[in-house]
Amino acid sequence: MRGHEPMVQTDTAVFEAHRSRLLRIAYRVLGSRSEAEDIVQDAWLRWSAADRSAVAAPSPFLARIVTRLCLDQMTSARARRETYVGAWLPEPLIETAEDGVDEDDLTLTLMMALERLSPLERAAFLLHDVFGLPLGEVADTLDRAPAAVRQLAMRARRHVQSARPRFPVSREAGEQIARAFFTASTSGDVASLRTLLAQDVVLSSDGGGKVLAFPNPIAGLERLLRLLAGVRRKWGPDRATMVAPVWIDGLPGYVSRERGNLLQTTALAIENARIVDIYVTRNPDKLRHVRRRVLLPGS
Repeated sequence: MRGHEPMVQTDTAVFEAHRSRLLRIAYRVLGSRSEAEDIVQDAWLRWSAADRSAVAAPSPFLARIVTRLCLDQMTSARARRETYVGAWLPEPLIETAEDGVDEDDLTLTLMMALERLSPLERAAFLLHDVFGLPLGEVADTLDRAPAAVRQLAMRARRHVQSARPRFPVSREAGEQIARAFFTASTSGDVASLRTLLAQDVVLSSDGGGKVLAFPNPIAGLERLLRLLAGVRRKWGPDRATMVAPVWIDGLPGYVSRERGNLLQTTALAIENARIVDIYVTRNPDKLRHVRRRVLLPGS
């Protein structure tokens, strides 16, 4: 057994060097951090059992394993979403000031657009356009001809093009708007909210049937203002406290404690200095890693 220890350590080191990227690929494909972690663990088991002498390059080999596992998982994941209570949002991937900028530049708005794609279109777009894998490697991963993969990626680009921000907000401006929105929405400052929200603003809230949330998106400035005013009248000005300003899947936002000590994330999509989409995640099952990051940073 001792004679195999250096090889085991080397194999482990190789996998660990790729773990972060593999986790990000799985998360972007599935929209679930917890499912992505399971996929990467399954990939480790397959990597440890594989004949590594036949692996010329670990990176594409591991990406291929993870992607194929994700494609298998997506069938059951989409079936679960058909019975999901209320709006479904991806598990929020948060970045604090110490983390820096998200390396793949894929926002939550774009992830929502990806939900409209077929599994193969989504995988082709993510692997080729987002993670930069050569077309030949993507074709091998998806077991399709390169020409077919090129068409998959082109269709995906057309679908998600409108979801890309035309004028990306700077981090400083985004953080200022997020703080201003939190203050105005909790204090009931309607005048300030009117300056922050676009006319066609949409609020989506994910409670997963576990906690109170709006079952359908709230669309339109006036409707949203009435809703926020009603929430403040019902629960008062002390219904929420900000835990930390964060970036959530490339969007400015914050983690807050709501009435009943409920953890919540709020992400804001901003265009022309106005909030066009508000993504609120309240489902406690989707906030476990947020709780660890924000409330238990040493864990």
